[in-house]
This record gives sequence, C-alpha cells and structure tokens, in this order.
Amino acid sequence: MAGIEETLGERIKPFDDKEIFEELSKEEQIITIRLEVTRWNKQMTIIEGIDPKEVDLASLAKKLKTYCACGGTVKNNAIMLQGDHRQKVYNYLSRNGFSERNITIL
Repeated sequence: MAGIEETLGERIKPFDDKEIFEELSKEEQIITIRLEVTRWNKQMTIIEGIDPKEVDLASLAKKLKTYCACGGTVKNNAIMLQGDHRQKVYNYLSRNGFSERNITIL
C-alpha cells in the first residue's frame, strides 16, 4: 500500500508538528512593550514576556534591530532596543505570528 506522499507526489507537504506548536505558542504569549529612560536621558524600548524556550530571543532581537535600524541587546529574557520603537515593534510582532490582543504597549 502506497503512502500519502507517494500518491500525491510533491504537491502536498505534510505538516510539521514543531511548526504548528511554535505558531500556537507565539499566539499564547503575553508580551509587554514599554519605554524606559536611562540615567543619561536616553530612551530604551523594552520587550518582555517572550518565552526564551519557544522563541530564539537573539535572532528575534537581531531582526528587530534591523527592522528598527537601531542598536540593542538581550538581557534577563528581555529585548532592549535603543530609542522609542514601541509602535514599530508592535507592528513587526503582530505581522510575524504574535497575537495583537496579547501585546500591550505601555
């Protein structure tokens, strides 16, 4: 008896359980985006609430830094971006699989 992949050929790719799990976990996370002012009156956008076990924070931070054209880092399970980029970060995360209703801007 032939398998489904052999019958249908290359047209249909079976679902990968890991991809489905990652999409579901992104939608369930409660994310907070807030602005802090450092002691030298520099603005810093802080993104918290992203689970580091489910999402690679370093690669997400790199993509956000490129998208916002700024510097930043990852410390204590939070992404820190230099400058006020709250709306840009919100737009980027909502377009990349995170639920809009679970993202809070402070």
